[in-house]
Amino acid sequence: MNSESENSKKLKDFFGKEYQSLKMYVNTKVRDTASRNAEDIIQDVALKLFAGADRYAPINNVAGFVYRSIKNKIIDVMRTTKQTESLEMSSEYLGLAEMLHQASDCNTSEKMIPVLKNCIQQLKPWYRDIIVAVDFEGYTYKEISKETGIPEGTLMSRRHRAIGILYKKLESELIKHKS
Repeated sequence: MNSESENSKKLKDFFGKEYQSLKMYVNTKVRDTASRNAEDIIQDVALKLFAGADRYAPINNVAGFVYRSIKNKIIDVMRTTKQTESLEMSSEYLGLAEMLHQASDCNTSEKMIPVLKNCIQQLKPWYRDIIVAVDFEGYTYKEISKETGIPEGTLMSRRHRAIGILYKKLESELIKHKS
């Protein structure tokens, strides 16, 4: 009985102190939508953990236990909403494709999506990360800078270079496809 109340106390203390950190963690993993809200995910996990606190052995590493539980919940949520996500990503790829190609014809842009996806995957990680964060996840340079400690100017330069590299890759890929 002592470990039961001990687990509940540890969980209560942890969630009380670390709620904002947990929320930032979830926000870095998923984007808020109607079906995926950071606070909803955290509260679902908290509810399950508190409900089962008496069934667990004494929790020694509360942070690891909670973060692992949240990570598992995020994976579950992403699996159930994968189809919706692909539609959202397609429209975001369309927007980026049109910006890069400056195409007004939607058919041309739609054909560019698989090429653009491939080109983005070929980017160096720091270029790919900034493109994904700004153009797909909607983060501002200020938010990314605050989270990573990288100066905003450096992030802007990386994105600028990444867009230039993507533009060149797209040109060469489109030339290949036309031949």
